[in-house]
Amino acid sequence: MIRVKEENVCEEKFMLQRLLVTNLKSLLREGNITLHLPDQSTARLGDGKGQPVTVRLAHSGIVPRLIVNPELALGEGYMNGEITIDGDDLHGFLGIVVRNVKIQTPVWWIRAISTLRLFRRRFDQNNFVSAAKRNVSHHYDLSGALYDLFLDRDRQYSCAYFTRPTDTLDQAQANKKQHIAAKLLLEPGMRVLDMGCGWGGMALSLARDHGVYVLGVTLSEEQYRIATERAHAEGLSDRVTFELCDYRDVSGPFDRIVSVGMFEHVGIPHYNAYFQKVQSLLKPDGVALVHTIGRCARPDATNPWISKYIFPGGYVPAMSEVLPAIENANLWLDDVECWRLHYAKTLRHWFDRFQSNSEKAAQIYDDRFVRMWRFYLVASEQTFRFGRQAVFQFQISRRQDAVPLTRDYLYEKAPASKLSHAAE
Repeated sequence: MIRVKEENVCEEKFMLQRLLVTNLKSLLREGNITLHLPDQSTARLGDGKGQPVTVRLAHSGIVPRLIVNPELALGEGYMNGEITIDGDDLHGFLGIVVRNVKIQTPVWWIRAISTLRLFRRRFDQNNFVSAAKRNVSHHYDLSGALYDLFLDRDRQYSCAYFTRPTDTLDQAQANKKQHIAAKLLLEPGMRVLDMGCGWGGMALSLARDHGVYVLGVTLSEEQYRIATERAHAEGLSDRVTFELCDYRDVSGPFDRIVSVGMFEHVGIPHYNAYFQKVQSLLKPDGVALVHTIGRCARPDATNPWISKYIFPGGYVPAMSEVLPAIENANLWLDDVECWRLHYAKTLRHWFDRFQSNSEKAAQIYDDRFVRMWRFYLVASEQTFRFGRQAVFQFQISRRQDAVPLTRDYLYEKAPASKLSHAAE
C-alpha cells in the first residue's frame, strides 16, 4: 500500500512538471533558458537565441505554485531560494520573461485569474485614510538606512530625468526637479503644496531655488521625521513646513500643487475625489503638476507579488483611467508628457548601488529581504525596459490661460547656479 502511494505521488509530481514545462514552452517562445527541474531533468525554453540563462527549481513544492499563480510564485520562489539562477542573472532571466509576456497569451486559467484580479481591483485599491496610512507605512517606514544604500543624496525615490547619456543619478534627479519647477511656473512668495512629499527633497529644492513657501504632506512617519530634520538643518523651516496627514485633510488655497510618485497610491475608487481635491485647493490661476508611473496599454491589475510584498494598495494607471477624473473635476489638461525608459535607467542606478551595499542591507534586515528587494528593482526595470510602463506628467489648471500657450518656456536655459546647487 505504501509503495502504491509513493508511486502515485511520483506520478503526480511528474505530471505537474510536464504541465509546467508545457505551459512555459507556450509562453516563453523567445530567448534561451535552460530549466533544471526538481527530478534532475532539464527543459529548453525559447528559441535558443540570445544570452543563455540557466534556472534551477530546488524542490517539487514550487512546481504547482508556478502553474497556478506564476507571477506570485516566481517572486516568492526567488526570495525563498526555491528558484535560483546561475550567476544570479536576474536581469537576463526577467528580461526574457517580460518580453514574452508582453506578446504571448497565457493558458486559460491564468487568463481567468487575471480577469478576476481586474474585477477585484476596486476593492483592493479602496485606499480610505486608515488603509492608505497602513499601506504607505508598509513600504516607506522601512529603515531610513536602507534607502541611503541606493538613492541619490537628495533621496529622490521617483523617476530621474536623463537629459544626457552621461548624467549621473544625482544630476538626473536634479534635472527632474528643475523640469517640474519649470512646469509649475514658480514665482517668489508663492504658496506650494507638495502632496506626498517623501523625504522632503522636492519641497526643499523649490523653496531654496525658487523662493516659494511649501507645505509638504506625507502619511509616512519616517519620511515626516527626516523631512522635518532636513528643513531645520538647511535653515528652511521658515519656508518649508511638513505635516503628517492625508492629502484629503489639507486646507488651501495654494498657488501651485506638485505631486510626485504619490498618485500610484491613490487607488482607482478615489481618482475623482483626488482631482476634485486638487481643484478645490488651487487658486483660480493656480497650476498643478502630477508625476506618476503610467500604463501605456489598456487597464490591468497590479502584479500580485508587487501588491503583497512591495506596494499594497498600489496601482499603475492607464491614461484612459486618469483623464476622465481630470475632466470630471472641471480642470484644464494643459500638458501631458510621457517619459520612456528614464525609469529603466533610474532603476539600474538604484540596483547597482543596492547590489554594492547588499551586505549592509542584510545587516539591516536579512538575506531574504535582500533577495526580495533585488527582485523588486530588477523586475521593475525590465517592465519599464520591455513592458508597457512609462512615466506620465499631467500639467493641469483651473483656467484655460494659466500657462503659456506653447512649450517654449520649458526649454529656456535654467541658471547654471540652480542646476549645480540642486545636484550637490
